Amino acid sequence: MGYKVAVVGATGNVGREMLDILAERNFPVSELVPLASSRSVGREVSFGDKILKCKNLDDYDFTGTDFVLMSAGGEISKQWAPKIGATGAMVIDNSSAFRYHEDVPLVVPEVNAHVLDAYMARNDRKNIIANPNCSTAQLVVALKPLHDLAKLTRIVVSTYQSVSGGGKEAMDELWNQTKGIFVNDQPTPQKFTKQIAFNVIPHIDVFMEDGYTKEEWKVLAETKKMLDPKIKVTCTAVRVPVFVGHSEAVNMEFERPISPDEARDALRDAPGIVVLDKRENGGYITPVEAKGEDATYVSRIREDVTVENGLAMWVVSDNLRKGAALNTIQIAETLIARGLIQPKAA
Repeated sequence: MGYKVAVVGATGNVGREMLDILAERNFPVSELVPLASSRSVGREVSFGDKILKCKNLDDYDFTGTDFVLMSAGGEISKQWAPKIGATGAMVIDNSSAFRYHEDVPLVVPEVNAHVLDAYMARNDRKNIIANPNCSTAQLVVALKPLHDLAKLTRIVVSTYQSVSGGGKEAMDELWNQTKGIFVNDQPTPQKFTKQIAFNVIPHIDVFMEDGYTKEEWKVLAETKKMLDPKIKVTCTAVRVPVFVGHSEAVNMEFERPISPDEARDALRDAPGIVVLDKRENGGYITPVEAKGEDATYVSRIREDVTVENGLAMWVVSDNLRKGAALNTIQIAETLIARGLIQPKAA
């Protein structure tokens, strides 16, 4: 018996990725319903070898639906997720709308799947599970085995985030600016605050009173919620002219000594991680190689000599997959594997 699954935001970058990954991983789907806004009703999307037409979110009846995978933005999630959860469907939300609610679990299965057991045992649960920010998801996957080994006390992370994190409009802007520069057209920023082609922008999301941006704050808050609230975290988030794939330079300080070799072995044994760390030309991963892959890749593992018990590493992942669509589906798979949710049709 399969599960009835609805995908909200099925025409967007992440929504389409969700449909592809559900098919790739042979998720036990009995019926799949793509949902979108009224202006996208009837638009076709592919699911495996099927072509499906989007239905209208505004008048869809979620009764009998098992999973609702949402990637339509925070305002849509705030409006709809509680209503959908009240029907008994399990909402796995890719927006930031519920990540920081105390009564909503924020989950990366390789890191804190255990929180799902306690959540599903609650009678007062909202039936909402939050997916973390794309840059946080890959970060905590790489940090978890090292934290278990030597206990992290401080993290300094600089992110190099692709334009796909800003949606289709951001990808189009990079493409159009890049083409325009070659024919001497003056780049005109629209989605971004400055020219993105052949440039980097140290600004993602809005600025906060303390000088951090909201994107940087998300990394701080989400890492603490999923990994350990005692870890000190600081972040600089940078948008770079890459279409898909987020990269991160991570400096870490531990409670006890840990060698690069120990870290390398722990990461190789951890789920969801591929270590590519050869100290030679090309012996590391870049976003180009990570695109379309499920793994979080770790390279450049070395000692950080500026602090006691310090290490540095380079982390890369496809932000549309592990940072968004894949992690959402892995949460659903984890609920099934742990016997925490059964098909309503059964």
